[in-house]
Amino acid sequence: MGQDLPVTFDAQRPHQAFDAAELHGDTDALQTLLADDFKSIGEQGYVLDKEQWIGKFAEFSYSALDSSDVEVRCYDHAAIVRCIQRSRSTWQGQQMALTVRVSQTWIEHDEGWQLAGIQFSSLSQT
Repeated sequence: MGQDLPVTFDAQRPHQAFDAAELHGDTDALQTLLADDFKSIGEQGYVLDKEQWIGKFAEFSYSALDSSDVEVRCYDHAAIVRCIQRSRSTWQGQQMALTVRVSQTWIEHDEGWQLAGIQFSSLSQT
């Protein structure tokens, strides 16, 4: 069974690095942070692999990204990070504001932590 650990656990650092890379469109950092078999399941059910996720930044950018209510569950060489994310972004010239619940699956390798999967579920705007 997983353990609730304080958000200061090492898995919190890659989570924060991922949020920063997303906010700034840092595709080099994302290349390192995402596992080769990474998959994203969007809030409307669409699936993106690593190449597609990184490629979205050709037409997508965040103007704000904030994670709150962060919960980390730890397992042998894996961690589940759940949070609420509020964002403002632009996709193909259209501005968007979303509030979503996010679940991230992080895996630990000898080289460090990588994000293997992320899933979004819409929440009402607050």
